[in-house]
Amino acid sequence: MTSATQRAELHATIWKIANEVRGAVDGWDFKHFVLGALFYRFISENFTNYIEGGDDSIDYAKLTDDVITPETKDDAIKTKGYFIYPSQLFANVAQAANTNTNLNTDLKAIFDAIESSANGYPSEEDIKGLFADFDTTSTRLGNTVENKNSRLAAVLTGVEKLSFGDFEDNQIDLFGDAYEFLISNYAANAGKSGGEFFTPQHVSKLIAQLAMHKKDKVNKIYDPAAGSGSLLLQAKKHFDNHIIEDGFFGQEINHTTYNLARMNMFLHNINYDKFNIALGNTLLHPQFGDGKLFDAIVSNPPYSVNWIGADDPTLINDDRFAPAGVLAPKSKADFAFVLHALSYLSSEGRAAIVCFPGIFYRGGAEQKIRKYLVDNNFVETIISLAPNLFYGTSIAVNILVLSKHKADNTTQFIDASREAFFKKVTNNNVLTEEHIEKIMELFDKKADVEYVAKSIDNNKIAENDYNLSVSSYVEAEDKREVVDIAKLNTEISKTVAKIDRLRMSIDVIVREIEGAAV
Repeated sequence: MTSATQRAELHATIWKIANEVRGAVDGWDFKHFVLGALFYRFISENFTNYIEGGDDSIDYAKLTDDVITPETKDDAIKTKGYFIYPSQLFANVAQAANTNTNLNTDLKAIFDAIESSANGYPSEEDIKGLFADFDTTSTRLGNTVENKNSRLAAVLTGVEKLSFGDFEDNQIDLFGDAYEFLISNYAANAGKSGGEFFTPQHVSKLIAQLAMHKKDKVNKIYDPAAGSGSLLLQAKKHFDNHIIEDGFFGQEINHTTYNLARMNMFLHNINYDKFNIALGNTLLHPQFGDGKLFDAIVSNPPYSVNWIGADDPTLINDDRFAPAGVLAPKSKADFAFVLHALSYLSSEGRAAIVCFPGIFYRGGAEQKIRKYLVDNNFVETIISLAPNLFYGTSIAVNILVLSKHKADNTTQFIDASREAFFKKVTNNNVLTEEHIEKIMELFDKKADVEYVAKSIDNNKIAENDYNLSVSSYVEAEDKREVVDIAKLNTEISKTVAKIDRLRMSIDVIVREIEGAAV
């Protein structure tokens, strides 16, 4: 099955499920049940494949729970991070969903059991609360047990019908594609949903390639505002697993999105011991400052959010912010995320960060932070992207690429906001593979291209008050028609002369007519 076919089938199935539960579950809440069911099916099938180990004589789903030995369970949890009994598998629960009068409470008990199976094991924190948002007893599903069960059955049987074979053989990013589809169809609610941020897969792909450019391997990759984990997973998708040696790390402040990020890791076959997603405020309570610095950092932090800033005088002494000598404004935390990422970056590392354009030209504290970044030669490239690439905002964002191993004292500016660098699809613009390749080629070569790319000496940037706006250095192409004034004046003179001759002719005709009338 091709990727286009798989994607079309996924979208059709989600829309069919949505129609069956429409009117009962708000569109944005509905996503938790669809994504939760996809996750439940995945870990069930993944766990089954592990237990069966390729032995066709074993059908784990048909075994009874009592044949499972404590040793089998213990070994499985140490390897996979969790345990699922045969009776708890998605396939068995979905098969009986339409006739199970205790479906909602049975599901809750199963999810609790899967999570608690990791208690006391190294995977405990990675498994805890994974199903928290798949609340099968919630009144969002209906006010009666019967209503809850019928809607849960519709979701489970809908997801069961997806005929993709093994999840691992899918041609698409199943979870990311489902999430993206849900966001695009419930965009009105997406922006109001508790600060959940999602980076479209095509933009994630560009950011991952920028951060990992020309790297044979990196020790680990990090996203300080991880969201659903899409940026981290694009790095995995684009590069062979073995070159990301120590795994995937991230921190996320929103509890729901934090759960989605952990689910997403499992869905992409990243074992619990190869990822570490932390819950909490990255700026005030960073979780990964004590270990080795990161060779690759990717991030799409929230644009211009409030933070405590100068109201907490201790922050100016924080190792992340102290070198710049100033804190990001309280109403605009953008540069706080940038400085945080820079401080976590290794000497051989590169960070690619999506930024709001205003931080590159505003004055005050932000100008002082730009001065610190430019004077220390940390800014490798700034890329201006096309508008309307993200859901919920039409802003034309920039990508800031930071590096601690630059060979020269220049900063590259790329204008990728022109029509040659995006394709319009329905209400949004997208970056195709061709567009990403164009941008990466410009980034790699660092050559000046008229109207598109230019490398500027940092001393000139200093003379320009540390303005890092792409439009200040890359001249926009003037597509207005060029008019030859001298030629135009000659043509006007000829036209005026013709008009004068015509007027004289008309005057003669008028006099002749008047004479004839007398």
